[in-house]
Amino acid sequence: MRLSVILSFLIVSTLESSAQNAYLKLGYQALMDKDFKTAVRQLEKACVVDTNNTNALWMLGYSYFHSENYKKSITAYTKVLAINPTDQAAYFFRSKAKSNMAKDLQIPANEKEKCLLGAIADLTKAILIKAEDSYYQNRGINYKDYATLKMQTASFDKARAATALKAAIGDFERVLDGNPSRSDISSLLEVCKEKLATVLGHR
Repeated sequence: MRLSVILSFLIVSTLESSAQNAYLKLGYQALMDKDFKTAVRQLEKACVVDTNNTNALWMLGYSYFHSENYKKSITAYTKVLAINPTDQAAYFFRSKAKSNMAKDLQIPANEKEKCLLGAIADLTKAILIKAEDSYYQNRGINYKDYATLKMQTASFDKARAATALKAAIGDFERVLDGNPSRSDISSLLEVCKEKLATVLGHR
């Protein structure tokens, strides 16, 4: 998935169809300048003007994501997907927001689990629309993180941990089939195989 191509398409179609929407133009400019907090302010106003403008909502979700406001990013992308359920990039970024939320050390294990499972589900939907290595890679990482969560002493669940690790291994092997030189993926694959051996050997 090439973000620059996605943004270019969104912006051209948006500015052509909403030439009078100053908030949208200002939000787009701030986003392109990587001033995401300003982009959020302008795009929130644009979304008040037109609550069903998927391009404005998409850019708002992206700006929230880069402002580390993952909950609002998820909300924005959920609105995009309610209007356009085949937007694979929206699934991808919503999954990234969910997986980033799962890294928050302050959230309880059940919330972390919910975030990771949500990220996996979103990436599965993106893959069904169009399979891309980045989706498999990210889903594999989420499966690995979910398995790690289920391996923790307080909530050890051998069956779910093993299933998740096997799924992660499958995703990483899928990426390596297309690009065997990916040493980062090879390393993740080995980690998952070691974790799986540990889980299966656990009594």
